[in-house]
Amino acid sequence: LRFFKDFIRRCSKCKDYYCYHPEGQGQPQAPLLYSTTNQFHTPSLTILSSNSCSLVVRALASQMLLALVNGPLLLYKCNLLLLLLLYLFLLSDPVLLLQVMWNAAVHAEYLHDHADYGFEVPSVKFSWRMIKEKRDAYVSKLNDIYQNNLNKDQVETIRGHATFTSDAEPTLEVDGKRYTAPHILIATGGRPIVPSDKDIPGASLGISSDGFFELEELPRKSVIVGAGYIAVEIAGILSALGSNAHLLIRHEKVLRTFDSMISLNCTQELESAGVKILKHTQVKSLKKSGGSLEVTIVTGESDQTATTSVLKDVDCLLWAIGRSPNTDGLNLSQLGLKLDPKGHVVVDEFQNTSKTGIYAVGDVCGKALLTPVAIAAGRKLAHRLFEGKEDSKMDYSNIPTVVFSHPPIGTVGLTEEEAVTKYGRERLKIYTTSFTPMYHAVTSRKTKCVMKLVCAEKEEKVVGLHMQGFGSDEMLQGFAVAIKMGATKSDFDNTVAIHPTSSEELVTMR
Repeated sequence: LRFFKDFIRRCSKCKDYYCYHPEGQGQPQAPLLYSTTNQFHTPSLTILSSNSCSLVVRALASQMLLALVNGPLLLYKCNLLLLLLLYLFLLSDPVLLLQVMWNAAVHAEYLHDHADYGFEVPSVKFSWRMIKEKRDAYVSKLNDIYQNNLNKDQVETIRGHATFTSDAEPTLEVDGKRYTAPHILIATGGRPIVPSDKDIPGASLGISSDGFFELEELPRKSVIVGAGYIAVEIAGILSALGSNAHLLIRHEKVLRTFDSMISLNCTQELESAGVKILKHTQVKSLKKSGGSLEVTIVTGESDQTATTSVLKDVDCLLWAIGRSPNTDGLNLSQLGLKLDPKGHVVVDEFQNTSKTGIYAVGDVCGKALLTPVAIAAGRKLAHRLFEGKEDSKMDYSNIPTVVFSHPPIGTVGLTEEEAVTKYGRERLKIYTTSFTPMYHAVTSRKTKCVMKLVCAEKEEKVVGLHMQGFGSDEMLQGFAVAIKMGATKSDFDNTVAIHPTSSEELVTMR
């Protein structure tokens, strides 16, 4: 209660709330929007957010609110004022948008199998416009729900571009008005990287993954540049829905930071699904040609063997070559905030930045760029700041990850290569399996399922699990819990299998 006493009463010095003046006195009353004597609006917490992580911030804000109202401030919920500053306020969540499109692509794949299962399917037409309208309406509905929840919890939303000022006390300015708080959280996320026209002539004629969601029609011929999970997902979606998709990668395989088994199998599955992968290839230039694009590419493992060619009649080129943090324009240099060479905000294990009272979570930190990670980190931070749990921090080990490829990928823990570096080859035992899922028993179309367990030391603790195949996205969560709890290969062996399923292979591997 002593911890909360200063920001549940009105200050007699400045006549405001949440100011932390120890001499302030008074009883809880309705909070003021602006101080009666100060030029600053002073809530207990300020969050800087952006369009790319609006969902994260809403979940984060909800966790912050829950942490507050479930504690000693329960009776003072009406006095809670949480300021949400939006660096770029555009309500959308690319993860949800992409998931809807992936679901549509999966339906397209199943249509190929209907005849093999005895169904006479007439000619089927796909409407990109219809799924786009329904997808956007779904996300708009979610946005309204999030905004209503914020309003219900008395979270004030200020729309605009926020920048830090040069004031001695950390202060933000939005449209000429200044705001400060004892706790300021930077959660501005990241944005897709697009090369400049100076580096690649005509690069601006391409779009980013954000532009993918603005497409009004399915491109007949598409070029995706990149080998990461975003490139893999979008290439798979476009191909499954009927686009002549070309994937340009600089090396031999996609997903090179994943386990080598996954990287190889995903590359093969993309090619089997009809995606044309141009390996050791980079874009040299783009130019308009009538109503389409001409993309000049260079292919070769070295300058001596490189050849130049042109991809014609390209309707869409999409850059998926990485993301950069949304720190530009925040004026972080005024704070002396430490950034890494790529512009990410440097934080410690408790999400503290180099400036006391300023924190950062999510993609802007450059670590584990996943929505649930940002939510979990925000929850831990809320517990530490507002529930007095001083040791509350995010555990970044064994984070489960899914790639919505075709078929999907699920992975948690160390790759085999990482485990070799950590433990040494002689202290590891690797279990693998590869099979055709039972779903394909009667289909002419086939996909493969591959699985790997990485086990360490004499007890064979499972330190890594990697799989690609039907249902990998849904089956991973439970196995992630087991690995988080320290499960061994013996624990897996002693678990009764569920038959007939793909997941039973994980507990029957020998």
